[in-house]
Amino acid sequence: MSIIIDSDFFLKLARIAARESLPFFRKILAVNSKNETGFDPVTIADIKTEQGLRDYIAKIFPDHGICGEEEGMKRGNSQYLWMIDPIDGTRSFISGIPVWGTLVGLLHNNHAIAGMMTQPFTQEVFYATMKGSFFRHADNSLQILSVSNTVSLADATLFSTTPSLFDRTTGPAFRRLEKAVRLTRFGTDCYAFSMLASGFVDIVVEVEMNPYDVVALIPIIEKAGGIITQWNGDQAEKGGNIIAASTSQLYKAALQKLHDK
Repeated sequence: MSIIIDSDFFLKLARIAARESLPFFRKILAVNSKNETGFDPVTIADIKTEQGLRDYIAKIFPDHGICGEEEGMKRGNSQYLWMIDPIDGTRSFISGIPVWGTLVGLLHNNHAIAGMMTQPFTQEVFYATMKGSFFRHADNSLQILSVSNTVSLADATLFSTTPSLFDRTTGPAFRRLEKAVRLTRFGTDCYAFSMLASGFVDIVVEVEMNPYDVVALIPIIEKAGGIITQWNGDQAEKGGNIIAASTSQLYKAALQKLHDK
């Protein structure tokens, strides 16, 4: 049985994300690390935001599965699975920088069909439904999203989270691409993908992404006219090393740089 996800549903999720996360933003918080060998921060904002979203989704779609970064998997009785990253960019969140976001994506038979990225502090909502990819501004005006028409690496703006994520294998590949583009910037996590869908960023390259980091962003980019896959061309829904680009020409040129020896 097919379902219809509309703008009202995502706007409700965005309000829940704002209600649960904003009381903790730019406040002094206890920060724990989920990784014993490195700093992988989590706060009460992550936990409460995910719980609020899970509760609402389960109420509306009780037979759907839900997988979140903090609480893991709850399997459902249908072919639909919701993926939640309550605070994508927790490092930015705890630093008081408003380039984090809440991600909610919907998979049907392992294919991303709808998604939302909301930035509660700026009151922005980027979302994709079967009707297209959209941006709801803070003043409630609506914009149809469309990627840039950039086709040359020499004219492109490249974004990634941080150069420290690239290892001995991926580091040289990223540096080859970085040398070929006009401008490279770092540090915006999911916001960079939303800016690609909006036409301001041309390429986003990341490594070691989890499915909940990317599922929500796939429909937003694809329905705005962009391309998003793994570096090997496999579907981005699986996570891993991810590349997104605004045009097919740019996508092919960027992949060539990543795979050159």
